[in-house]
Amino acid sequence: MAEIDQPSTVTAPSQTSIAGRIRNYFLTGLVVAGPLAVTAWLIWSIVTWVDGVVRPLIPPIYRPETYLPWPLPGTGLVLAFIVLTLLGFLTANLVGRTLVGWGEGLLNRMPIVRPVYRTMKQIFETLFSKTGSSFRQVALVEFPAPGMWSLVFLSQPPSGDLADKLPKGEHISAFLPCTPNPTTGFFFYVKRSELVVLDISVENAMTLLISAGMVQPNGAADQQKNLAALVGTARAGQAKKSPTSAK
Repeated sequence: MAEIDQPSTVTAPSQTSIAGRIRNYFLTGLVVAGPLAVTAWLIWSIVTWVDGVVRPLIPPIYRPETYLPWPLPGTGLVLAFIVLTLLGFLTANLVGRTLVGWGEGLLNRMPIVRPVYRTMKQIFETLFSKTGSSFRQVALVEFPAPGMWSLVFLSQPPSGDLADKLPKGEHISAFLPCTPNPTTGFFFYVKRSELVVLDISVENAMTLLISAGMVQPNGAADQQKNLAALVGTARAGQAKKSPTSAK
């Protein structure tokens, strides 16, 4: 009988598997080094920018580079921190409050400067005040079309004449940021009944927006289930309200 050749069980590693391993190693290194490089670049850019603004205000005799063979980065940032801390300390005293009140009174008499200063002061007080009502809640709103839901950040309810002009119902200020640049977006007032408040932090929501959904907080699968359940609850609530409102 003729012998049947058995196929060889020993195969040499193919070039495809080697290229795939190199690709995986490269992507792993990129994932590790990429965030570190971007973070270091951002920190360096901020330090350099602050140094460029503050250093010209320092007399040359007090600059470290006058006595060192190379410039020392971060001196402007340290000086700015010290000056702002001293300014806050002086403002907390009676004399400091009197001077600040006198300066604000002078600015309030300037027609063009007055609205800009008031707006900036309110924004900074809201952002950095411990008791202020900055963005502390994240919610879903049905926008831009039925069945499409967008993330919004909630701040304060309207007050004064603005609240009287709005339709009946409890309204709240909402900011809908754009992706991937959350500094731009849409501001509007919306009824609380039309919102689905989420149990996620502002930081996690911001990460979700900047990454365009690629980075999901608390895991993609769990978050999708939670969002689907919340949207289903909102739709059920709207369905119950619709027959009553029609009457």
